[in-house]
Amino acid sequence: MRPTGNLHLGHYHGVLKNWIKLQHEHECLFFVADWHALTTHYDNPDVIRNNTWEMIIDWLAAGVDPALSTLFIQSQVPEHAELHLLLSMFTPLGWLERVPTYKDQQEKLVEKDLSTYGFLGYPLLQSADILIYRANLVPVGEDQVPHIEFTREIARRFNHLYGREAGFEQKAEAAIRKMGAKKARLYEELRTRYQEQGEEDALEAARALLNEQQNLSLGDRERLFGYLEGGGKMILVEPQALLTEASRMPGLDGQKMSKSYHNTIALRESPEEVNRKIRTMPTDPARIRRTDPGTPEKCPVWALHQIYSDNSVREWVVQGCTSAGIGCIECKQPVIDGVVAELEPMWERARHYAESPSLVRNLIADGCERARELARDTMRDVREVMGLNHN
Repeated sequence: MRPTGNLHLGHYHGVLKNWIKLQHEHECLFFVADWHALTTHYDNPDVIRNNTWEMIIDWLAAGVDPALSTLFIQSQVPEHAELHLLLSMFTPLGWLERVPTYKDQQEKLVEKDLSTYGFLGYPLLQSADILIYRANLVPVGEDQVPHIEFTREIARRFNHLYGREAGFEQKAEAAIRKMGAKKARLYEELRTRYQEQGEEDALEAARALLNEQQNLSLGDRERLFGYLEGGGKMILVEPQALLTEASRMPGLDGQKMSKSYHNTIALRESPEEVNRKIRTMPTDPARIRRTDPGTPEKCPVWALHQIYSDNSVREWVVQGCTSAGIGCIECKQPVIDGVVAELEPMWERARHYAESPSLVRNLIADGCERARELARDTMRDVREVMGLNHN
């Protein structure tokens, strides 16, 4: 996530709730993309520095757990930049120019000078962010799927260029024998079914079989992944998009919650400020007087009831609003209560971390070191196949 300032309920419902769920299901890495922030805010680095630590506190407050996941800052793992540089050596310029968000962002951010290599090359830096950890799944919305496909193409091109080692097939056959007779036969059967019949189930079963092998070196395992798919040694893993459900959090004016619309409730907004913001929300323009009946669907508050109220409260709203039996302030109170109840545990966690900045920095330092260990393993292999291992 780019460090763009304090996070709001839109970030929580759109991204963080999903992260919190995923950290219980997968080995997750979450990082502050401060280099990515420089692609559009290169002229204001102080904002990035301040926002980084505030955003991390918001993550922790929301429930992202450093005991379950790896939390780190992108720029503190310089291997990202090294891999980005090496990938840029063979990435065609046209691949970058055709990324859908390239021209789209240039048109939206007309006040910024984005005719820079950093902005053109940011999809490749994204690819490096993913490939450096040999990630198999990347949680994204529909709009980010082209970025994942771009990353898959980069990995494929890299493996094609650098995965052709001398005696590859003989080394792969020798690695198969190390699996033991029974598992070797199963691997060969699955490989044949995939290559001859194109059975995706066979491919997945063979990958799972390889991941279970404890007696194979990392090099042998990579060879067998490549041999399985009919290519050479697989150094970089092609990731898959893990599509996440799009969650549109309505803002205080009925539009999507966004800082650019000035319609947000921050995760660390005080109860008094939450109360003030919701009480002053616009309502159905037809309800000029308390005695005027209204239409819930025309009121921005109704959209928040969809998130924070149960069926019985929503029925009470519909009945009361359409008959003018309740006023707008009464209608807003369950939403105020719901938002305050959701934010209350976040306030407690945020206070703990905000009062202990050294604790936060130590958590991130540990996460950076864990990320670097994984990144170093990948870069060792990348340098070797690219002829850059001069030891």
